[in-house]
Formats: sequence, structure tokens, C-alpha cells
Amino acid sequence: MTDDWQQRVDAVWADDDLDDAARLERIDALAAELAPNDARGLFERAGARDSAGLEADAEPLYRAALDAGLDDARRPQAVIQLASTVRNLGRAGEAVRMLRAEVEREPASPLHDEAAAFLALALVSDGDARGAASVALLALAPHLSRYRRSVTWYAEELRPT
Repeated sequence: MTDDWQQRVDAVWADDDLDDAARLERIDALAAELAPNDARGLFERAGARDSAGLEADAEPLYRAALDAGLDDARRPQAVIQLASTVRNLGRAGEAVRMLRAEVEREPASPLHDEAAAFLALALVSDGDARGAASVALLALAPHLSRYRRSVTWYAEELRPT
């Protein structure tokens, strides 16, 4: 059921012809196939609400999904999406704390750079443009073909003391 269920969820997300209401309805129907406290269903329900601009409805579902124990693939996604939602709800400082913890997490998740990108956005929203630039440049530096060391040094210089 799990593989088939996830394939059906992925198909809903991939269907560009669905409007927000239809996507929300279909995700809710798929989540209803699982136990009410299944972390996967909670996560997908949160994402559907978030995608529809219903951040206040998404937030408690993201938190419940994290509390229920998401797998290693979904957990960093949920943290990033929850933090983005919290930032959109006007609580940038809380988003910064969540994302900083995710960026500093060891071992780093496969979404480390994505978490750094959202941390940079949250830092800007929280009034720390220099810190945001530092985070973004530090995430970018390992991917550069040249000037990696210089960009890293300059990014470190931008970090708040």
C-alpha cells in the first residue's frame, strides 16, 4: 500500500490541472486512507494547505507530522515547509531558529542547501540581510568551479559577531 499510496500522492502533486481546492480534497482523501495520526498523511495534508495559502491551517499539521515521526526523507522537508509557513505568518525569528537547527544538524540532510536557502530568506525577514548573504554564499560556495575559497572567506566575514 505504501508505494502505491505515495505514487497516488505524487500524481496529485504533479497534476497541474488541479486547482487548490481540488488538490486539497484529493490529498485529504488519500490521507484518510491512513491512520489519523500517520505522519505521512499529516505531512501531505499540511503541504496541501500550505500550497493553497492556508498557512494557519498548515502549521499545526506540520507540527503534528513532525511529532508523529517522519522518515528521513520527509522530516527535513517538513521542517523547511513549517519554517517557511511560520515566516509567512510573521514569526521570522522562530523560522530562523528552526532553520538554523536544520542547517547545523549532523549528519546533514540531503536538503541542507535548501534549508540554507530558506534560512537566508528568514534572516532577511528578521532584518539580518548580512547574515542572510553569509548563509546563502556559504551554501553556494561548495558548488562553485572557481573562487570557492574567496567566496567562503568573504561569506565568513559577513557573519554577525
